[in-house]
Amino acid sequence: GFCFPCSEEECPMMGHHADRFTAKLKRLNQKYFLNTAPDPPFTTWRQKVFIKLSGVKKMKGDINLVFHDTEGNTKEYEIASGDLSQDEVYTKYLDVEISPKNTKKIEFLWNKAIFTLLWARLGAETVNIIHGEDGR
Repeated sequence: GFCFPCSEEECPMMGHHADRFTAKLKRLNQKYFLNTAPDPPFTTWRQKVFIKLSGVKKMKGDINLVFHDTEGNTKEYEIASGDLSQDEVYTKYLDVEISPKNTKKIEFLWNKAIFTLLWARLGAETVNIIHGEDGR
């Protein structure tokens, strides 16, 4: 996540256009990582999520985001789990299987631990999502 998001000049491409990134080719012993989805077509789009909560000071539970695309497909991703606090900004890198160009909506879900169901209230003050350049 240290090179996210990147511009076309900074992030090398694989395959046919790899020779366009001569500055990256000068370094020796480089390691490259490629994140893929578990199912065909194996494509993912790196996204950085920031969530700031509001409400009670602390409670147990989990936060998820559900991505919906224009064709009716959905994918759910966990952002945080355990002790949740309004004082923290939860940040996570996701490799989302739904293209940002085809995303219809993103649903914010949070679940409370069973013993806090009646009295605790917590919600999202802000949810920000940063997409990589050109959906990468």
